[in-house]
Amino acid sequence: MSLPRPIVFGNWKMHGLRADALALAGALAGHAGQRTGTLGIFPPFTVIAEIAREVGGSALVVGGQDCHPEPKGAFTGSIAAGMLRDAGATAVIVGHSERRHGLGETDALVKAKAAAGLAAGLLVVLCVGETEAQRAAGETVAVLDRQLAGSWPEGAAESTLVVAYEPVWAIGTGKTATPADIAESHAAIGRRLAALAPEAGEIAILYGGSVKSENARDIMAVPGVAGVLVGGACLDAAGFWSIYQGGGGA
Repeated sequence: MSLPRPIVFGNWKMHGLRADALALAGALAGHAGQRTGTLGIFPPFTVIAEIAREVGGSALVVGGQDCHPEPKGAFTGSIAAGMLRDAGATAVIVGHSERRHGLGETDALVKAKAAAGLAAGLLVVLCVGETEAQRAAGETVAVLDRQLAGSWPEGAAESTLVVAYEPVWAIGTGKTATPADIAESHAAIGRRLAALAPEAGEIAILYGGSVKSENARDIMAVPGVAGVLVGGACLDAAGFWSIYQGGGGA
């Protein structure tokens, strides 16, 4: 069974000291069950446990921004998926462009991380997306196909994994893909998923890339968009909540 839609997830990235993080999470937790859908936050590792305790019993999903593919070992500075689960997280992001392109993570590594997330019982948010140069070269669909084929973990299903389409050129730049661009890319992802894992069910596809309250409604009205993965705009409780309220999804 797929997650209730719209699905609105907020990636805090490297923001959120303890006091501000707890205040933001608490403000959102009070709203999370007030409409049909799935609302979630992905704070830094350092505050996950406290936030999970703070919002325990609410409908707010709490997740980690990454995990290591191994369950334990000599991996200095890394966090295992099981550690996220132990801290109270129920989801994890893997393959974000800031790790694929910024840190050189390969499809094979993303696949291993996704598999680790599933094995730990976490909902996996699998990110894919093309760079501006790839888009200009007409390679968007080929890039998405390659990333999905190389990153897809065995055994994933609509209840355990969602895909987030994040065009690299639109992340943190203020640029947003047009509704036609989004529809085309989401349709391509949907076709690839249907061919790659027909047994997985109807995998939800989120859009990410400079999503904010001003454009969220239009984005979530695009066919094939089940929700959004929000960056900077999720750090303001009122703004993030307005994004969630405005989404109809698909």
